[in-house]
Amino acid sequence: MSVLTRDEAQLRAQLLDVHRYTVELDLTTGDETFDSRTVIRFTARFAGDTFVELKPAELRAVTLDGEPLDPESLDDGRLPLKNLSAGEHELRVDAAMRYSHTGEGMHRFTDPSDGETYVYTQMFMDDVQRVLAAFDQPDLKAVFEVCVKAPENWTVLANGVAEHRGDGVWQAAPTPPISTYLVAVAAGPWHSVRTEHRGLPFGIHCRRSLAPHLDADADEILDITRACFDRYHEKFEEPYPFDSYDQAFVPEFNAGAMENPGLVTFRDEFVYRSAVTDAERETRAMVIAHEMAHMWFGDLVTLKWWDDIWLNESFAEYMGYQTTAEATRFTGPWTEFGVTRKAWGYDADQRPSTHPVAPESVDDTAAALLNFDGISYAKGASALRQLATWLGEKDFLAGINTHFSRHRFGNATLADFIDSLASATDRDVPAWADSWLRTTGVDKLTPVVAADGTCTLTVDRAGSRPHRLTAGLYDHEVADKGRLVLRERVDLDVPQTAPQPIGKRPALLLLNDGDLTYAKVRFDAESFETVRAGLSGLPDPLTRAVVWNALRDAVRDGELPPAAYLEAARAHLPRETDLAIAQGVLAFASGQIADQYLRPEDRPAALSTLTALCRDLLRRTEDGDNPGLRLIAVRHLIGVAAHPDTIAAWLADGTVPGGPELDPELRWRILARLAALGATDEAAIAAELERDPSATGQEGAARCRAALPHPEAKRAAWEAMFAGDELSNYLFTATAQGFWQPEQAELVREYVPRFYPDAVSLSARRGPAMAVAAGRWAFPAHAVDAENLRFGGACLRDADPTPALRRTLADRLDDLARALRVRGERAEEAEEAQGTPAE
Repeated sequence: MSVLTRDEAQLRAQLLDVHRYTVELDLTTGDETFDSRTVIRFTARFAGDTFVELKPAELRAVTLDGEPLDPESLDDGRLPLKNLSAGEHELRVDAAMRYSHTGEGMHRFTDPSDGETYVYTQMFMDDVQRVLAAFDQPDLKAVFEVCVKAPENWTVLANGVAEHRGDGVWQAAPTPPISTYLVAVAAGPWHSVRTEHRGLPFGIHCRRSLAPHLDADADEILDITRACFDRYHEKFEEPYPFDSYDQAFVPEFNAGAMENPGLVTFRDEFVYRSAVTDAERETRAMVIAHEMAHMWFGDLVTLKWWDDIWLNESFAEYMGYQTTAEATRFTGPWTEFGVTRKAWGYDADQRPSTHPVAPESVDDTAAALLNFDGISYAKGASALRQLATWLGEKDFLAGINTHFSRHRFGNATLADFIDSLASATDRDVPAWADSWLRTTGVDKLTPVVAADGTCTLTVDRAGSRPHRLTAGLYDHEVADKGRLVLRERVDLDVPQTAPQPIGKRPALLLLNDGDLTYAKVRFDAESFETVRAGLSGLPDPLTRAVVWNALRDAVRDGELPPAAYLEAARAHLPRETDLAIAQGVLAFASGQIADQYLRPEDRPAALSTLTALCRDLLRRTEDGDNPGLRLIAVRHLIGVAAHPDTIAAWLADGTVPGGPELDPELRWRILARLAALGATDEAAIAAELERDPSATGQEGAARCRAALPHPEAKRAAWEAMFAGDELSNYLFTATAQGFWQPEQAELVREYVPRFYPDAVSLSARRGPAMAVAAGRWAFPAHAVDAENLRFGGACLRDADPTPALRRTLADRLDDLARALRVRGERAEEAEEAQGTPAE
């Protein structure tokens, strides 16, 4: 399928001014296709040729200014419009379009719990073409007027308030000018909770089978929505620009959420049907805040071309965390950002596929899609946080408001954004942008303490960016040597003009205390010994997060043995109180260290260490004072169980001794681990599915069946993933998650070389969403060896994978090469096997 190039988009934007889309969608024509009729009114500024995009099952009729065009002229998703005269035009397109089961275009889902069907659109980046005819690029904004015919018992949601006209016909209010990728429709027998705020209708919606769970959390979700809405109106001078605010929790959604104006769609895992931690509720709050920020930055003011996608996502990421901290009951979102999201950015920025936050050029939509990564989100948000620190919050917001005022309902570039910020300050914002947004890689900051009378601090910087940060000086508490107390935080600008006096040498000197910049930090020798002995004695969770991130980076860089990280976790995590830190450290220790960074013969000892750690957490939480920490410990103890007896007893009893009782999520989690250990069978899986026939239950069963250690089970799972296209995106992911198990390396060895050609074939057939799913979840990450890298390198060189698969594979292979280096393999051997240069 063709992709739109930047040059083509620029030429079309010069030619066309698009005014209005009138869209009629008929969702009553069957299970495979729906009807789409579109009228586009536009002006050609001068005579010329162009094209409109469409990917139909059947193109029935096309007329331009009343004259028929040949439907057979549609070629590779493009319908040519030749010999346009200067002036007004009207294009009419009548087509049948296919429903999707991959989360792209118009996704269709039937709930196994009750047989009800739901559809929703996901138009990003160029998937509007799967739903309607469009001049599909972000800078050709237009008014959209959408009418939907749906089954009588359905409700239709859209960007504007939708009114039921009878006979299943719903008419949505016309939108203000918006980009094509932001058009949204969600239809089905939704369960809805509605209210009003500041005179605007607010609503939250989910599948009927999830109604009790949404109702249980409705007050919390709506309270967070109102609080964020009010906080943004305190920050932004432009009022909310749309006529309503609906939030639909939809099934089998690929992303976390999508910022459709007036109709934000979320993955419906955010409607919790099992117990969750407060950290998970905090994440949901942050995503609500993130998507609402997009209503201004992304929807009101939209990027001109996809090279500036980072501006949308970085801004929303920064505002999401900051506003959650300011406006909700959750006080620790920046700790979660530091532990989880920032690590995502650091990892992405050290791969060969790294790119500047603001790339100089993104040539086409296929290339743009690859940049939705830890750099555009986490590194970009970190850069904006550093910018706000450097400018000051007042000047930063003044520049943002200038940007909104100048470009409301229009499009803008990075240059426009920098110019708006520069108008609010005397600082050299363009120079800052060049240093931070046009460069790649992670700076490394190392303290050098000189003791000649009064101690001084010099920061050794490996990198090129300027940093404004704080250095935390910590001393041992006199009465309790296991506790560390903050003496002071010293503000620093790096590079320094002179060494910084710090008085008496502290027990711990921590660079980037407060986590206000984006850089790897290291310790001086004395501080490192303090960290090893006293990490859990640090008083502030965000400070501990910075330390844990520094240890994580050191392991990945081969500077700290993986076993030393496990020792630190074993010593300090049992005393941890912050849920995000506990979850993040256990996830890295199990998923990276035990499963990849240690040799297979060392894995059992690591699992034993992690099991003991989780048992310590369970003992500590027996009194019920920290149910979130206990739930984290239970989940991870299940995941690292090397023997089935304990968790099998939990499943048989329906509870963990001392709690919690096993809800569906925990039951499926235990059964999946038992399957991997060979301690359950198909009969038990079928019985559990009968107990929980929900969509989540179907995914749990697929995961368990794929994990069974039998050749027949592996063969069936592989064929389901790669031989046919029946699996939805979520069922494919669940099957892939179960398939590879470190304990089953010999059993699945034959599938390692098969993965690469089969993934290439699947990606070509099923598109970029499934390519990413295959590369992320079906990749044989457990096979940390040169042979796997050779297979992958050959695939990248010779098999011509699609861009989405190529990027995902390149990243996964680089992670494998890093794991080999951490294990002590020579880097040259790993690089040669991979067939690509190391970072």
